[in-house]
Amino acid sequence: MKRILFVPAVAFSLFLASCGGNDTKTTETEATPETTTEAPAAEPKPGADIPGINDVAVTDHIELTGNDELKFDKTLFKIKAGQDVKLTLKNIGKMPKEGMAHNVVILAMGTDVQAFGEAAVTEKAADHIPPSMASSVIAHTKLLGPGESDTITFKVTEPGVYDFICSFPGHFGSMKGKIVAE
Repeated sequence: MKRILFVPAVAFSLFLASCGGNDTKTTETEATPETTTEAPAAEPKPGADIPGINDVAVTDHIELTGNDELKFDKTLFKIKAGQDVKLTLKNIGKMPKEGMAHNVVILAMGTDVQAFGEAAVTEKAADHIPPSMASSVIAHTKLLGPGESDTITFKVTEPGVYDFICSFPGHFGSMKGKIVAE
């Protein structure tokens, strides 16, 4: 009799195993939207894409020279927005003022430098600062002859990148630079 009981017990176990008697359960699950805890991307600092900006220290006094080769000695500065900044330009050239004067014109963000420079050509009576574009000028020095210098104080209120140029005819193409306000 033991044999008869043993065979039905084995047969019953095999039957259960073949019918999927495993322990895995199939249940329907609700799809839940994935949530991410990604921090919002930090806004890049003004001028972060300008080569060399990380090597420039913040200053409140810009000193520039202009020469007969139509060059400023420096073309990149970093300042604090909202802070007074002193700018000094010295013309170290030797050519006469009538043919080789220099100035510094700091332009508002978004000013079309090409259009400003072209408009400045005919504005000799206004020291090559076009009155029609006066709203584009943050500050400017006087036009300087050889050995002359001028110092101005200006302030930009918003962080950003500001172009500066020499507006004497033909100079703005090579006598230019950027001021990055943080």
